[in-house]
Amino acid sequence: MRDPYTVLGVSRSASDDEIKSAYRRLAKKFHPDLNPGEKDIEHRFKEINAAHDLLSDPAKRAKFDRGEMDAAGNERAPPRYSRRGSRAGPDMSDFSDFVAEDVFADLFGGARARGTRFTGWGAGDDPFADTRHRATRGPDVHQILHVSFGEAARGARKRVSLPSGKIIEVAVPPGSEHLCKLRLKGQGQPGSGGHGDAIVEIHVEPHPFFTLKGQDVHMELPVAFYEAVLGASVSAPTLDGPVEIRIPKSANTGAILRLRGKGVADPQGVRGDQYVKLKVVLPDSGAETLQKFAEKWAHNHPYDPRKKAGIV
Repeated sequence: MRDPYTVLGVSRSASDDEIKSAYRRLAKKFHPDLNPGEKDIEHRFKEINAAHDLLSDPAKRAKFDRGEMDAAGNERAPPRYSRRGSRAGPDMSDFSDFVAEDVFADLFGGARARGTRFTGWGAGDDPFADTRHRATRGPDVHQILHVSFGEAARGARKRVSLPSGKIIEVAVPPGSEHLCKLRLKGQGQPGSGGHGDAIVEIHVEPHPFFTLKGQDVHMELPVAFYEAVLGASVSAPTLDGPVEIRIPKSANTGAILRLRGKGVADPQGVRGDQYVKLKVVLPDSGAETLQKFAEKWAHNHPYDPRKKAGIV
């Protein structure tokens, strides 16, 4: 695994924004879907994702910079030294005539005092055993999944292409909100202690007239002035398709009608409601006739809605 700074083409002093910008540029350039048939593109894409995963995590980046973690995200064991002063593995023959220094006296609480001959580790004595054999889980990978408003509201099964090139099907829960995350266990990068996870961030595409608030669906419904004055039966959209609703007589802009059970279901299957806010809209044509009617109405039935609302 190459140095992550080299992979992303940034300096070791690069800021978080510089790392993020470099990752986005390279991920777009080397995405397998945009480079069909090109050899080694998948390996390069995995390398870019692994480098970003390490450098975008402040704790991992600090460990890597200190030499405590390798480029693959695996933690390194503390260095061990032979009597020659070089780093070495547990070669017991190399210590056969070694005279323990103060470090062993400190390490074992004086059990092996200075000047005692060291003849090798006893059972359970190796102070680095747990660190050397510790298994490290592989790094997580991150992916964005775009879904429609209807898919997020009702729930759906979608296919996700992971950085590894593997394609899996995920269940988008009903009522999923924009930027919520799904964790796919064991679908991340490999490590000595097993695979990491895949974090899928849901991006919900906006709907032209629906909005979701918890389990309830909200919308604004335009109505003609005569429908609002006289009352009418009109068609209104819902997640399940259009339904007929009744506009009461003398309905005003801002009046809200409630459609029970037309919202989003919770995990137990109980659905929220849909709220329809009325908006009275004047016609584009016939303005002259309407103006004459309004003049007559104003003369015979004057009223001040602002005074009634307490505004003036």
